Amino acid sequence: MIAKIRYALPLLMLVLLVGCASGPAPVSQPGEGETLSGPVVGPRWNLLLVGTSDRLDLPTTPHFEISPDGRVNGHDGCNRFTGSVELGPDNRIEFGQLASTMMACPHMDEAGQVTAMLDTAYRYLIDHDRLVFFGPDQRVLGGFRRSR
Repeated sequence: MIAKIRYALPLLMLVLLVGCASGPAPVSQPGEGETLSGPVVGPRWNLLLVGTSDRLDLPTTPHFEISPDGRVNGHDGCNRFTGSVELGPDNRIEFGQLASTMMACPHMDEAGQVTAMLDTAYRYLIDHDRLVFFGPDQRVLGGFRRSR
C-alpha cells in the first residue's frame, strides 16, 4: 500500500505542475454573426468602489455597458469612453482599444482610476447585483453594481 502511494504522489505532482503551467485562458471577441452572452453583457454597471474601499466622489457616476456585439460604452466620471471587450472561459475579461472624449474636469485623477481598472481587468465575479474585477495577480481592482 505504501509503495503504491510512493509512486502515485510524484505522478499527482506532475499532473498538478502541468496543469499550472498552462497559460492564461484565452479571450475572444464575437466573430461575424456571433454575439457575446453572459451575466456581464447587457446591464448598466455603476461604480461602487475602486480597490476594496475607495469610494470616488465624482459629479457623474462612472458606469459602463457591454453590448452583445463585443463593444463597451460608458463614462469614467469625466469623459465618455468606448472600446472593445473580449470574454473567455472562467470569467476572463479583457477590455481593449478604449478611447474617450478629452474633456477637462477637476476630477481627472479619479476618472483615470476608473479607466485604469478596466484596462487592468483580467477576471470578474458576479454575486447577485455586484460585479468585482480582479487583476492578473488576483488583486481586487474594484466593484460595480447592476443598475435597476
